[in-house]
Amino acid sequence: MLAMPEPDRAVLARRAEIIAALRKIAPGEGVIDGERERRAYECDALTAYRQTPMVVVLPETTAQVVEILRYCKANAIRVVPRGAGTSLSGGALPLADGVLLGMSKFNRIVEIDVADRCVVAQPGVTNLAISHAVQGHGLYYAPDPSSQIACSIGGNVAENSGGVHCLKYGLTTNNVIEVEFVTIDGEVIRLGGKHFDSGALDLLGVLVGSEGLLGVVTAVTVRVLPTPPGARALLIGFPSVRGAADCVAAVIGSGIIPGGMEIMDKLAIEAAEAFVHAGYPLGAEALLIVELDGCAAEVDHLVARVEKIAADHGAASCRASQSEQERLLFWAGRKAAFPAVGRLSPDYLCMDGTIPRKEIGAVLLRMKQLEAKYGLRVANVFHAGDGNLHPLILYDANKPGELERAERFGDDILRLCVEVGGVLTGEHGVGVEKRDLMDVMFDEIDLAQQQRLKCAFDEANLLNPGKVFPRLCRCAELGRMHVRGGALPHPDLPRF
Repeated sequence: MLAMPEPDRAVLARRAEIIAALRKIAPGEGVIDGERERRAYECDALTAYRQTPMVVVLPETTAQVVEILRYCKANAIRVVPRGAGTSLSGGALPLADGVLLGMSKFNRIVEIDVADRCVVAQPGVTNLAISHAVQGHGLYYAPDPSSQIACSIGGNVAENSGGVHCLKYGLTTNNVIEVEFVTIDGEVIRLGGKHFDSGALDLLGVLVGSEGLLGVVTAVTVRVLPTPPGARALLIGFPSVRGAADCVAAVIGSGIIPGGMEIMDKLAIEAAEAFVHAGYPLGAEALLIVELDGCAAEVDHLVARVEKIAADHGAASCRASQSEQERLLFWAGRKAAFPAVGRLSPDYLCMDGTIPRKEIGAVLLRMKQLEAKYGLRVANVFHAGDGNLHPLILYDANKPGELERAERFGDDILRLCVEVGGVLTGEHGVGVEKRDLMDVMFDEIDLAQQQRLKCAFDEANLLNPGKVFPRLCRCAELGRMHVRGGALPHPDLPRF
């Protein structure tokens, strides 16, 4: 059973007073306190877990964010930042005694700097809106999560989101060059800049992927790239998952870095094809989508090389896009795979673990064995090029015990990822979904060090508590000293 921090009864008793104070900071429609209206914020895209927030605040300016956080710090009130609510790990799960700080009104693009090839955007701007804003200049923003039409750039920063084209062009952390954020103390801090790099500690790298535990993002500067002069996509059908997995490793091993490389298994292929009609090979056990981009001659050369590699690994079919419209149709099926699979089952859990590419085939075979163990089906749709798995575990929450079985199934998949040399998350974050598995990957010293970093920004643990860390400690406890045999460690050091 998912455990969250116990509500502070003293804070709940002051709810009316807190709401009145927040209305002064964010007047008009800036505060949502009605029970029915608050339910719209009770979960993110991990809908298995729900909790109605004490109050929702929608600031419009950085100055309002500063005041809200200062007020919450002074009154020991917990705060959960929220972007578009597309998080798949429960990162924006509210607290019963907490302020849910929604950043949806921060929805403007502040600056398009073509000379420096960057865009300054508020955190509520959607991922896809950035590419739309610069496409007239022949530019685009490379990280493209499947939810890019809805997910916000602030949420992308919080979770270090990936996407189809991140194999070649990097995750969010590789494409963000500056972030403005507000600490729980109400201090506005800027990290990074339009310059190439910083000689100081990489605090920008620390903030990207910090899941709202360190501060609230109020502005993001992202790098935009020239749109490739051309691109073609290949649909490659395989009679076995192993063949598709081995082909992935062979393509990368040959020195080719595709713009994108995705795998879908038979269940996902059938669901996506029925949903989009993209021309996917329905008889295939696995489908590999490979996109090559660059100038026309380079693309044609790479297409021919990948076609040969696929044939050498037993491909049953191989079809290359002949137009931009057809290329986009190939990807439409992949982008719509998650909602398409939703037609197969009332509910599903979307997992997120990353493994070495060479282990893809073996891990998918182990998943089949786990399907039999738990009596639940899995549809696999994932970023094959960087080994970022997204197994969709199908279940029915209305059937007693199925959610619990799906959770145990998911836990076993993530343990398997770590077992083969991978990690618990690639782009969805830890949130609450993987929180209690963190000690599978990290020992006590690792986790304590991570919590010390959290304490440096938020010593009272008011920002997004209950996420990421399986066991919370007070900051003072993390600094304790162990005395063994009555002797202090390193007695030669001065003590203060």
